[in-house]
Order: sequence, then C-alpha cells, then structure tokens
Amino acid sequence: MIDTYFKGDRIIWLVVMLLSIVSILAVYSSTGTLAYKYQSGNTEYYLFKHGSIILFGFLIMYLAHKVKYTFYARISKIAVILVLPLLLLTLLMGANLNDASRWLRLPVIGLSFQTSDLAKVALIIFVARMLAKNQDKIKDFKTGFLPIIIPVVLVCGLILPANFSTAAVLFSTCLVLMFIGRVSAKYILSLMGIGVVGLGLFIGIALMVGYEGRIKTWQKRIENFSNPESEANYQTQQAKIAIAKGGLLGQGPGNSTQRNFLPHPYSDFIYAIILEEYGLAGGMFVLMLYLLLLYRAVLIVRRSPKAFATMLAIGCAFSLVFQAMINMAVAVNLFPVTGQPLPMLSMGGTSIWFTSIALGIILSVSRDVEGETQEEGGMQLAAA
Repeated sequence: MIDTYFKGDRIIWLVVMLLSIVSILAVYSSTGTLAYKYQSGNTEYYLFKHGSIILFGFLIMYLAHKVKYTFYARISKIAVILVLPLLLLTLLMGANLNDASRWLRLPVIGLSFQTSDLAKVALIIFVARMLAKNQDKIKDFKTGFLPIIIPVVLVCGLILPANFSTAAVLFSTCLVLMFIGRVSAKYILSLMGIGVVGLGLFIGIALMVGYEGRIKTWQKRIENFSNPESEANYQTQQAKIAIAKGGLLGQGPGNSTQRNFLPHPYSDFIYAIILEEYGLAGGMFVLMLYLLLLYRAVLIVRRSPKAFATMLAIGCAFSLVFQAMINMAVAVNLFPVTGQPLPMLSMGGTSIWFTSIALGIILSVSRDVEGETQEEGGMQLAAA
C-alpha cells in the first residue's frame, strides 16, 4: 500500500522521517525560553507550529516527488530570471535583521521568506540543466561555459551582501556540479579566482563608500574564531558547555539547561542542544543520517544514465549536506559562526519547505531511475 504512493529511494524517505522526528523533539525542547517570552509559557505553541510546518513540508516533498524530474528543467530558466529581481528587491526593500536584508514579505498573505532559499533551488536546477544540455560543447568557453557562469555570478553576487555563507555554499555547490559535468579545470579555477576577486572588490568598494553592512559582522566572527578566549565568543562558549554536559549518552530528552543561555538554540545552534540531550551518540546518529542521504544520492547517480538526472540529484543532495556540515562544524567550534540553519532540523518555515522541495526533486529522480530499472528487469525476463 505504501509503495503505491511513496515512490523513489525508501532509505531517503526513512532518513527524512528520522530527521523530522529529531527536529520536533529538539525544537520542542529548545523553545522553552521563547514560549515564556512570547507565549506566556505555552510551550506547546511552538511544538504544534513546528509540527505543522514539518507536515506541510512532507506534503510539498510528496508533491515534488510525484512530478517527473524533467519538468524542473523546463521551468529552471524562468525560475532564475524570476529570482534575480526578487533578490535585488530583497536587498533594497527586504525586512532588515542584524544589518542584513534577507526576508521579503509577500503582499496580501503577509508571509515572509528568504529569497536566497528559492534562489538556491532554482540555480542548482538551472546549472544542472545547462551542464547536461551543453555536454557536447562543455569544453568551449563561449558556448559551453559562459552561459552557465553568468547566472551563477549574478545570483551569488546578489545573495552575498546580506548572506555570505549562503552565497558561499551555493557557489561551492555550482563548482562541484561543474566538476562532475566535465567543465575544464582551468575554467573552474578561473571561476574560483573571479569569486575571490569579486569578494575583495565588494569589500573594498563598500568600505570606500562608507557602507559597512555585514562586513563588520564577518570581520568580528573571524576575529572571534581566531581568539577563542575572547568574551565576544559567548555563543560558542555556551555551545561548548552544552557539548561537555552531554558526554557520551546525553542528559536525556528535554533536560537541556544550555537552551536557557545559548542564543538561537532552536535554529543556528540546535546541534549543540542535540549533543547535550542525546550525547555524542545522538550527534553521531544525526551526522550519519546526512551522510546516508548523500550516499543514497550517489547511488542514484550511479544508476542513472542521464546527465541531467545525475547533476540534479547530486546538486540538491550536496547543497543540503554541505550546509548541514557547516552548521554542525559551527556548533562544535570547528568553523566561524555563519547563521546557517540545520536542514530539516532547525526551526523555520519557508526554509524547511524549500528543503522539502530539494528532497522531493531527489526522490523524483530516484523514482524515475527505479522505474527504468524495473522496466529493464521486465524486458530481460521476457527475453529469457
């Protein structure tokens, strides 16, 4: 009965379900302070709110996996064209938080969302499509490479001023896709050089015209990371305390104390709360779920003979897992603070929904590959 409705890789479905269960438990435990601050102590408010967001994410993922993956190729160009003015509008008129304009409020319905979340999915699909389409001329700079890098530079450049870490994750994902898509190494290295030079020019020009924006924040985060004893490292110090308290098996579900001291324990530092409550064993379990997701995506790629399916599945999976690794590295003080949420675990609205779309796309590719494998098996049996 289940196989009739839920197609694609069963292990990925299981990984998503397990991540969702961990997310509900961790968010419920870590939002106590929020509940007493904004909801008069009603801790169930965030439990039901987050649970409903997760359930709606499942619906989105289910619908996305029912759509044939080739459909995403057809809308990718329109999506990228739509994303560019939205990103520009967000920079100019978006909701401002901590000197960063990342959210755009939709009129009438009043829903706010990060346009960079939409941009990530749209650009990955677009790059996968262009790489697949241009395989016969991918070594040519003008006809094979240039049509790909222009949208990458534009989208990442518009995300950069407000959200450096998201721009870096997306840029890195595109580089990985280009490597898999047989783009010449000299072109990839040139694009990396363009990225570094572009970042330097942005910082230099911004400082010259007196626009500091997020630059001071980036500088402070790097300085704090290089000086771990600094009092400004309050976040990472509290995260270290949470990890130390967790030990091997943790304090138990709902028994975190650092949730009362750690800023954003339900989003940026939710992994530290997981380590405190479930210990190293729980933290390793979550890490293995993300690695299993990437492994299953690689298996899908190996079974698929189609270039677009290959690039699409690995691009979506790598983006999610790379973001997860950065979030977890920040929580254990292996990386400067970035503000990246933990995909499918951190509390959020539209970020979870766009993650669900990416997962649905991976499952859509898996569903198609699974169907082709069954057809080939049937043909071989008939021939025998």
